[in-house]
Amino acid sequence: MARRRGWGGHPPSSDDEATERIISAAVALIAETGSAITIADVANSLGVIRQTVYRYFPTAETLMHAAAVSLVDGFLDRLEEHVRGIADPAVAMTEGTIFSLETIRSTPQFGILISGTLPQDYTGNIASDEAREFGMRMIRRFDIDWETHGYDETSLRELVEFTLRTMLSFVVAPNDPRRSQDDLRRFLRRWLGGAIEAQEGGRQHSS
Repeated sequence: MARRRGWGGHPPSSDDEATERIISAAVALIAETGSAITIADVANSLGVIRQTVYRYFPTAETLMHAAAVSLVDGFLDRLEEHVRGIADPAVAMTEGTIFSLETIRSTPQFGILISGTLPQDYTGNIASDEAREFGMRMIRRFDIDWETHGYDETSLRELVEFTLRTMLSFVVAPNDPRRSQDDLRRFLRRWLGGAIEAQEGGRQHSS
């Protein structure tokens, strides 16, 4: 019996190419199934043995994480376009939060990473150092002069953490389906937006 040829008969020419192809396979499988995948799933899709995938990703969690990270730049581009021209920090953060929550809901790769449907509880990642840096990349793309609104580096990082923890609450306890997106927008604008505006108000009061 002829031995099955892995990698579709076209082995990668480098470790970098192998890594990219494994991640691409994982992204495709997650999108197809809408659920967490295993190393065996990815190995089968590539026509290789599990040990080949383990060489690059020691656990399914590290592979899932890499799959989500691979989508970050595309997400940031879409978010930037979504909030383009919004100069009010409270409005921009409200819209950015709603956009992000919808992406988590509709894109399995992000949802699985953040919602904790992996064998381990992954919800802590939303407030991790990496997640906060991702959040900083997000808000720096907004059309907002943060310094004018009373935000220095420390307060911006606190705003990112506060927003991420707010998002986590909606991931853990999803929005009531009876609440429309407009209602959610008003809710976030009132409370998240109010906290954002308090920063500027406090700066003006102390100056």
